Amino acid sequence: MRLILIGGLSDCILGEIDCWGNEVESDMRIGLLNLEPKYKNLAIEKLRLYHQQQGDKVEDYFALCGYDKVYASSIFTFTKKDIIPQGAICGGSGFDLTTVLPSEIEDIKPRLNFGFTTRGCIRHCSFCIVPQKEGHIRPIAHLYDLWDEKSKLITLYDNNILALPQHFEIICSEAIHYGITLDFNQGLDHRLLTNTNVKLLKAISHKEYHFAFDHPSYQASVERALVLLKEAGINRAIWYVLVGFNTSPEEDLQRLNYLRNMGQRAFVQRYDKNKHRYFYQAIADWSGFHNLFATKTFEEFLELRSDRIKNRKDILLSLGQ
Repeated sequence: MRLILIGGLSDCILGEIDCWGNEVESDMRIGLLNLEPKYKNLAIEKLRLYHQQQGDKVEDYFALCGYDKVYASSIFTFTKKDIIPQGAICGGSGFDLTTVLPSEIEDIKPRLNFGFTTRGCIRHCSFCIVPQKEGHIRPIAHLYDLWDEKSKLITLYDNNILALPQHFEIICSEAIHYGITLDFNQGLDHRLLTNTNVKLLKAISHKEYHFAFDHPSYQASVERALVLLKEAGINRAIWYVLVGFNTSPEEDLQRLNYLRNMGQRAFVQRYDKNKHRYFYQAIADWSGFHNLFATKTFEEFLELRSDRIKNRKDILLSLGQ
């Protein structure tokens, strides 16, 4: 899974007064806690809208305020959970893969310009939780189910939309019709690229496309994908590169060098942050500076950043040097 609120104090409720000492009339008081506020969290937004529709007072959780009910949501298992208040209702893949929202909440479509038009995936990648959590792929929404009718950008979290060709064509047609730019945030499956869907990718307004080069065994399919993309005039994309899972540092660097030589960008995804820690941090930094990645080899990058990169010896040892 490539698998996203930021709270304030201004309308926080405590007992029968707000945090500013003003008396208020209220029904249920609901606190929503997104444990990864850097990322938009669709479950939190569905809960927000549901309780607002019930007439409840809903706000982002603040520890000094009192609530009748608190929901906590987390995406990642490594996120610290120590700020969750006692008695909170917890859910999300950061807790487990089985807890789900009640259907009357899950079926809500907040229309906040981000979300899913499909759920599930046809793949069973050993590092990914999507098949276990979401099951086989299926369509669940149209683009206008996510759109507020104002924004010119919609971010899609679909895990493998190209696996449903007809649905993908519908989504692209809706984007063209409404003049919307699409961001396929979780990436597109390069193995499913065809002349037909590549033409659609070229036709729509879009953020820079994301694909994945998860293992050296995909070398041939990545080469084929780059030919299709360049023939359609899509000359550059960002490629997620999984490292620290079942590959060696040498194999990981080879994939990055190949993408660099082909004029592509890369985003390193570290599976185990303790495995070859300094090497993987260095290649993540290298690929993250797009201009340096395009113009400097990894060895040149290490030399250029020698004043900031520590443990150079450990980095080279990871490569057997």
